Amino acid sequence: MDELAARAAAIAARRPRDARLRRVGVSRAGTPLWLLSVGRGTRQALVVAGPHANEPVGGATVLRLAERVLADPRLTEGADATWNLLLCLDPDGLRRNEGWLTGPYSLGRHFRHFFRPGFLEQPEWLPDGAAAAALPETRALLRLQDELKPFFQCSLHGVDVGGGFVELTRDLPGLDRRIAHTAARLGIPRELGPYDTLYWPSLGPAVYRIPPPHPGDLAAAITEAAVESTWYHPHRHGTVTAVVEAPMWGVAAVEDGSPPADRDAVLRAVSGALRHDTHVLERILTRVRPQLGGAPDAARLLAPVDDYLLVCPGLADAWDPDTADPHRPLPPLSTAHLTALRIAGRRIAVRTAGLLHQLVVGAGRDPAGVLPELDGLIDRWCAAYQDDCEARWIPVARQVEYQARVVLAAFELAGRQRDAPRSGEPDWGTHAAVPMHRE
Repeated sequence: MDELAARAAAIAARRPRDARLRRVGVSRAGTPLWLLSVGRGTRQALVVAGPHANEPVGGATVLRLAERVLADPRLTEGADATWNLLLCLDPDGLRRNEGWLTGPYSLGRHFRHFFRPGFLEQPEWLPDGAAAAALPETRALLRLQDELKPFFQCSLHGVDVGGGFVELTRDLPGLDRRIAHTAARLGIPRELGPYDTLYWPSLGPAVYRIPPPHPGDLAAAITEAAVESTWYHPHRHGTVTAVVEAPMWGVAAVEDGSPPADRDAVLRAVSGALRHDTHVLERILTRVRPQLGGAPDAARLLAPVDDYLLVCPGLADAWDPDTADPHRPLPPLSTAHLTALRIAGRRIAVRTAGLLHQLVVGAGRDPAGVLPELDGLIDRWCAAYQDDCEARWIPVARQVEYQARVVLAAFELAGRQRDAPRSGEPDWGTHAAVPMHRE
């Protein structure tokens, strides 16, 4: 986190006429939220890095974007644009992931040091609406959006295991072809069936339309983005938002669009594994919780554990052909969809195990004797990612280059839509979002 701020300050010092660095808010722990602005055009672009604490690639991407924009006047003067690059929206959470950020990059190391706050502490979400935003990070971003009124906003995310894809609040025709070209050049698999876009409209391979926000309970909100959020907040200013996901460990099968040999058998296996893993983790949590006391740090780690275990039964039921809601049937599923569901079910389990591991290690004692069991679970589940899914590490430089190229492509296409319908879009808010699982 400190390196991000230092490198941004160095860019601003080197090019003071073209780049400015300013503080736009502070985190809950008092860490500055830094905005690096490049160019002096009248049309504003906003790029938000680090909205999820465990997805650090965006920080490196905004620095690369700053250098690209400074080197190419077509992206500033030529587009009458100013690039506003928020270095990290959740710096406190990012610091909690520094245990794995320096490498070596292995799945076991990643998940043992993984941190992502509970749903109510994630700064992009507005579960009670913008007026009731509680987190200082969220309020800072909302102020910035209303100040800049950007024509284009990009939120930089990362996929731990899987492939790259983009979610849009409004179609950018041609983006899917550009993503395909970039992904092929860099060896990045495209995710053709992400589990959180299961019911969303497809705008092309690996590009999905984010449904307008709709009310939902906490369990639904955790597993779907169709809730009120900072992605849609600037829509009234005519903003198109792109959420750009870049993978850390790539899985080739997530871009396999072929029909599966036995869809229902795979779904039953995935759902059964999720139910089994949930029961195992609930039993461990029951043994761990009494030894934690009332430490504030324990509460922050327990919040996502409780969130994950809350949603697991609903997800398992929604994916299981024997228990799925007949009024909300699963859409047609390809091999890519089934691979994504298998990865997602395992992801929830191994993240929960990693957080429980940190809780016990942080307590400094293990009277319940759960550490060996947690280590075994983490090792076994990470090995399954590598052996069954053939997950492979993608070098950081390639992750960053992929994400930067996708952002630049989306920026260019959004710039062509300056005369497109804005907040008065005739279809705005008229299509109900279909939740990913039963509420």
